[in-house]
Amino acid sequence: MIVIETPRLRLRTASADDAAFFLGLVNQPTWLATIGERNIHTVDAARVALETGPIAQQQQLAYSFYIVEHRADGVAIGMCGLIKRATMPGPDIGYALLPAYCGQGLAWEASSGVLQYAREVLALPTLYGLVAPNNQPSINLINKLGLRFERFSRQPIVGKDINIYRKDFS
Repeated sequence: MIVIETPRLRLRTASADDAAFFLGLVNQPTWLATIGERNIHTVDAARVALETGPIAQQQQLAYSFYIVEHRADGVAIGMCGLIKRATMPGPDIGYALLPAYCGQGLAWEASSGVLQYAREVLALPTLYGLVAPNNQPSINLINKLGLRFERFSRQPIVGKDINIYRKDFS
């Protein structure tokens, strides 16, 4: 199901058929360096991760991480969307693109669409962003989206340092 369309992109809900793409995405060096190892090393593991992650969250909360596709040819180039973590008071926005699609303004375009969707369709009161302190490109994007630094934290499960950003829509 297509959820968001921008001039160059379509963001759609994930399905089990996206497992091979997801496997490739989560094992990209940029994903591993900025988001972290998810121990997903087979298509079956990727399918399970999609089913228990974005697919289940979409069914439960009506939002999730979406597959980002080029509108022109339907090629999947990344993921962007919202996630509700048990450790956060509200959903946070995130994105990841295959390296070949970075530096073209596509992360900004996808994230802007998600932010607008969060505000106008989902009517969320607040949106968060979690970014590693050394991930300057994502910090720049989060700031450009209007999220502002709230605090520094350490993620309890993985023990990583993280900057928490926030945007109130009210």
